[in-house]
Amino acid sequence: MRKLLGAPGFARLWVAAFFGETAEWMLQVALPVYLFVRTGSAVTTALSIVLGLLPAVLLSPVAGVVADRWDRRIVLAAVCAGQAVVVLPLLAGAELPVAAVYTVMAAQAGLASVFEPARSALVPELVGVEDVTAANGLMSVNGSVARLAGGWAGGALLGWGGLDRVVLGYLAALALCGTLLAFPFRRTAVRAPVPEHPDWLAGIRDLAGKRLRATSLSAGLTSMAQGMFLVLFVVFVLDILRGSEADAGLLRGVQAIGGLAAGFAVATLARRVAPKLLQGWGLVAAGLLSLAIWNLPGMTTMLGVYVGLFMAVGAPAVVSGAGLLSHVQAEAGADRAGRVLSTMYALMAAGTAAGSLLAGALVAVTGPTVLLNVQALLHVSAGLVALGWGTRRFRRSRARDADTVDQCRLSLPQATST
Repeated sequence: MRKLLGAPGFARLWVAAFFGETAEWMLQVALPVYLFVRTGSAVTTALSIVLGLLPAVLLSPVAGVVADRWDRRIVLAAVCAGQAVVVLPLLAGAELPVAAVYTVMAAQAGLASVFEPARSALVPELVGVEDVTAANGLMSVNGSVARLAGGWAGGALLGWGGLDRVVLGYLAALALCGTLLAFPFRRTAVRAPVPEHPDWLAGIRDLAGKRLRATSLSAGLTSMAQGMFLVLFVVFVLDILRGSEADAGLLRGVQAIGGLAAGFAVATLARRVAPKLLQGWGLVAAGLLSLAIWNLPGMTTMLGVYVGLFMAVGAPAVVSGAGLLSHVQAEAGADRAGRVLSTMYALMAAGTAAGSLLAGALVAVTGPTVLLNVQALLHVSAGLVALGWGTRRFRRSRARDADTVDQCRLSLPQATST
């Protein structure tokens, strides 16, 4: 861990990612709550989430090629600038039509679809493939802190000053992120040159292939569960727990506390565990904890109890996410990482949209508790898919992962600055 943070390029990306994710969490928490309070409709909230995810699916091929063809640092800085511009209409607050809020969410999602694969693909360039799992663990640490800070700030600023205060906080965090990305990074490894006309479908073929097929299925199930959560969480806090907008931000944010411990564990103790096992066991644990949370209101609705439980569920979520990302990065290789990761993110965005639509359409029919239990069981199922693949081929997978690392070392030249 000390070695990674001692690498100037990775350390600067690490801090920049913190501010970028803080900004993202502010909007992720504030906008669904804002729309639910303004319209009183879970369907409207679900529609806003879907419209925010659709561009990530449609732009996936373009995002992957951009991440593989151009300097990834410059791509990230340009995305920060674009996100700052497209969010400006939200400063109108209550005077802004709901349709315009949808448009802003869609534009933000389109830009984020470029940012995420470029950032994830940049990590192996800065630390080397052999340290990528530890680096992802550290990225999860600042992601957890960003969730805590951004989730709390989004809910608190919305409840205190309205949507325009949320936007001002968002712009300040983005400005810090962009400043840190403005200067070149020193890289540990250089990716192989990408053809002038790269294969747009390389990501789809890789995810459908034998090495990543089970991982992709697990990610799809997980993202469906996440989509259901995005809609049902607001209903759970405001209607079942009788909480406030600030309570919603607090509960989303405190997951970061458990995520902090898990991120440090992945960066140190768990760095030699097979990534697919991290993914599988993390998902099973997250699903079981979620079952406990969703069925507890019959006994108590005390906010403090749920603060503790949401802290706990943040840990397995970080472990599973780091395992998924590390496995995909190792299998994709430096030259195709952008396209494979963008396709993975598109798959997850599509699953999240499907889960959001399902929850929004059925919540009035079944009630939120039934769907929340389905959401938790989807996490467990996703974990079992990953574990079934990993345990049957565990020895072969470890040998194959080692071969992948060795091949990448041989194919990557030494350090340079860009």
